[in-house]
Amino acid sequence: MQIKAFYDQRTSTLTYVVYDAQTKDAVVIDPVHDFDPASGNLWRESVDQVVAFLNEQKLKLHWVLETHAHADHLSGAPQLKQACPNVQVAIGANITKVQEVFKGIFNLPEDFATDGSQFDLLLREGDVLEAGSLKIETIYTPGHTPACATYKVGDALFTGDALFMPDSGTGRCDFPGGSATDLYQSIQQKIYAQPDETRIFVGHDYQPGGREVRYQTTVAGQKQGNVAIRGDTTKEEFVSFREKRDATLAAPKLLFQSVQVNVDAGRLPAPEGEHAYLKIPLNVFKPKEIAQVPMLDTCEAPQPSGQQG
Repeated sequence: MQIKAFYDQRTSTLTYVVYDAQTKDAVVIDPVHDFDPASGNLWRESVDQVVAFLNEQKLKLHWVLETHAHADHLSGAPQLKQACPNVQVAIGANITKVQEVFKGIFNLPEDFATDGSQFDLLLREGDVLEAGSLKIETIYTPGHTPACATYKVGDALFTGDALFMPDSGTGRCDFPGGSATDLYQSIQQKIYAQPDETRIFVGHDYQPGGREVRYQTTVAGQKQGNVAIRGDTTKEEFVSFREKRDATLAAPKLLFQSVQVNVDAGRLPAPEGEHAYLKIPLNVFKPKEIAQVPMLDTCEAPQPSGQQG
């Protein structure tokens, strides 16, 4: 089994091509569709790099796997399906919980399905997906979102946002349905339960201190040195750390754009006339009470209609 990583500097996202060099069977994990929120422009640079590599290596792409409904980039799965129409997209079955929450937040159409049917396959805990000679085991690792899944291929785990490199800790847990307690259990009982030599490939790298990009570590390395959760970290310690840390974090800049698209398997909204539009809800997660605006002391109240001052 071979692994090729692609790093998107704009969103700090890692996309992986996992393949068998002999049989040429391949899957892609967490592809990116490039998007500029300031202009609304979309382009395919990230997907094109993946497609170019698949072509160079003459690989047979079977599946696109999403670790969760990302909140920081648009999924490139539809673009890969355009490049290879036989490709199918899979995600953890708990995506339905995320769809239910965000259907209301975005006031999506009544006929927007919340049964996960936008995806070709919903994976259950323990499911083993076969992609030619590759076998991919599904391990549920909720906490960052309720729909997060880790994929195990051979001796490698692809953890999405559950775990980052040891000097970066873990994914945040303050999105709807997120839970620091759930993430603690996912990491300690499932990821750290794997053999120490198991390789871990993370979903993001934010390059703390300006260091070079890193994306591969091991279970032993995480247990010994993860700044948020070592092998001996207690649940109370982790939950306290995670909740205090999350309270200081700003929302991801592509939160609403990404989730709105990704709960629909990466599909863009249907055009209204010449253009398609994304919705940006206001004051959703931390609404502020907006009382009547106080009058300026030097500003007179308006006179009733028809009266002269």
